Amino acid sequence: MGDRRGVVTWAKRYDLLIGILTLGREGALREKMLNLGEVTPGESVLDVGCGTGTLAIAAKRRVGANGSVRGIDASPQMIARAQQKAELAKVEVVFETARAETLPFSDAQFDVVLTTVMLHHLRRAAREQCVREIRRVLRPGGRLLVVDFGVKGSGHRGPLAHFHKHGRVKLDDLVSLVADAGLDVTDSGHTGVGSLLFVLGKKALPA
Repeated sequence: MGDRRGVVTWAKRYDLLIGILTLGREGALREKMLNLGEVTPGESVLDVGCGTGTLAIAAKRRVGANGSVRGIDASPQMIARAQQKAELAKVEVVFETARAETLPFSDAQFDVVLTTVMLHHLRRAAREQCVREIRRVLRPGGRLLVVDFGVKGSGHRGPLAHFHKHGRVKLDDLVSLVADAGLDVTDSGHTGVGSLLFVLGKKALPA
């Protein structure tokens, strides 16, 4: 997750906290994220800032045996926890420690890239570089789903709305971030969960 200020190292406590904040509905939240990203069987998926791997594991179950999922995070502790969870779930996901601004993948490799509640950890320049990197690794016609915490006053309350007292984002800023990286914004708005916002971008097909 870019510069070290945003790297979360307390992996086991993170899982516990997410369970509390989502009131035990983390599974439903992850499925909603996959639906927003329009993830379908057989696709190749990358989770940027994958944390402890819950979303990546859910994505692998969605894409099935003919699909593939990889997850990256700047925190070795998060990656170690994600690998343990995937092994226990008997789900094949490749996790590795890497920075969001310098993705260790070839061009046009993925059908879908997901990044949830991660970008607010990065400084503006790093956010821009991250989304440019995501565009690079997306196949033509591929999709990017960004989900992050909205600013206070968005009208949403509850535990998730108070998870971070810093680093909240405006929807217009997220839309501009995706569009400025050269992706076509096809959908955006509130997820319907707490203060979480989303933007869905698509890489244009060749003319």
